Amino acid sequence: ATASAMGYGAVKYFDLRRNPTSNYIFSYDRMLDTKGNTAIYLLYAHARLESIIAKGKADFNVDVDELISSKKTKVVLGHKSERNLGLHLQFFADCIEETLKDLYPYHICDFVYALSNAASEFVTQCKVLGSEEMESRLLLCRATTLTMRQCFHLLGIRHVMRI
Repeated sequence: ATASAMGYGAVKYFDLRRNPTSNYIFSYDRMLDTKGNTAIYLLYAHARLESIIAKGKADFNVDVDELISSKKTKVVLGHKSERNLGLHLQFFADCIEETLKDLYPYHICDFVYALSNAASEFVTQCKVLGSEEMESRLLLCRATTLTMRQCFHLLGIRHVMRI
């Protein structure tokens, strides 16, 4: 199921991320690249965040869904990369408004790619698991995965939890 989701997602995303007024060059190599603006990269970024959330529950007994339902933990954006990720999450509504103006899905593709880059920078720069800020950072991971999933849904791409 994962390979199928990634394969179909790679082709769909490659088509949708292009501005329809630009030239199109079909390339499997570019579609399946693990780096850059591809569905493979985005699905990997999503799965990486989900893995961190799962390890938080398994290794530290911190359940993000319980944190959300209890409403006791606030997201604190103290580090530069936390603020950057939070800012990117705020752009989601603007992205949708822009997409509704001209109905070009490449706006969503550009947004989710930028969000994935911000998330990758965040997990590289900030220790999530075992840190003092772990609960806040796990909530930020969950907000990111939910936003990414919404983008995948709008683009017709199935998300994966593990790769």
